[in-house]
Amino acid sequence: MTIDRIVFAVAGAFILISLVLSQYHSINWLWFTAFVGANLFQSAFTGFCPMAIILKKLGVKPGCAF
Repeated sequence: MTIDRIVFAVAGAFILISLVLSQYHSINWLWFTAFVGANLFQSAFTGFCPMAIILKKLGVKPGCAF
């Protein structure tokens, strides 16, 4: 897997998990959903993604986006 696919998969998993937690635990989990969405939005324009930087340092193969 490339960095791009890992970032998208983890972001999607975080969003789905936080949505489930907001329904069964606390509505405040939606703030985490908003944070993940905002980070995806800003990385689309700036190319800056902290997770992509960490994965690159770990030696994961880069993709087109990162």
